[in-house]
Amino acid sequence: MGNQQNTIRKFIDRNVERQLVREYLLKNTTRAGFGGLDFQRTPEGTKVTLHAERVGMVIGRKGKIINGLQRHLQNDFNLDNPRLEVAEIENPALNAQVMASKLASALERGWYFRRAGHSTLLNIMDAGAKGCLVTTGGKLTGSRNRTQKFQAGHIKFCGDTALQFMDIGFAVATKKLGTIGCTVAIMRPGSKLPHEIRIKDRHEVGLSPLAEVAIVTEKSDPLPEEVVEEAATEEVVEETEEASE
Repeated sequence: MGNQQNTIRKFIDRNVERQLVREYLLKNTTRAGFGGLDFQRTPEGTKVTLHAERVGMVIGRKGKIINGLQRHLQNDFNLDNPRLEVAEIENPALNAQVMASKLASALERGWYFRRAGHSTLLNIMDAGAKGCLVTTGGKLTGSRNRTQKFQAGHIKFCGDTALQFMDIGFAVATKKLGTIGCTVAIMRPGSKLPHEIRIKDRHEVGLSPLAEVAIVTEKSDPLPEEVVEEAATEEVVEETEEASE
């Protein structure tokens, strides 16, 4: 039982330390467009990949900024030989953390919350997202707290589907009246939901095509040749009598 508790405590401590690292890097690289962290355990130590919109602002002149962040990770956090790397975000409009930070920055610069929310939603949907939910909460227009939501497309709120397909980012805007929380949830483009089913063709699963079935219709038996000749003779006789009259 003691070993099991030690294992659980080890996982909890490691995740708490990673969350502290995330908060530290988010605070120091917000202007560079912080978009998230990836932790990967390697034989040499812990590889920390920072996703940013503007990589140059994270690296700095001759690597001055990233070297400083690297030293802080080694000295101030309990990570196993951390190694910091930076990766550029291909499409910032589809990164929830980047868009949440931009929304908070727009509110701090004096944008009206409805204009900022609709603009953020429109930019995300134009980038090809399958769905988006933008939530702003706090003292938006007066001394009382309120929440405003902006929604478009298909979104999921809970369950394994939400954890698998939804990308969520959060940022805080500080204004004179108080703070405003900005949450952006994006359903990634190309997400295949459980209810979306496509029936494969036979050749896709290695089956031979279905054989075409010929449909035979019953036809009446043809008249005997004698009957046809008699009918033709009667028609000729009738035409001759009419001409003579």
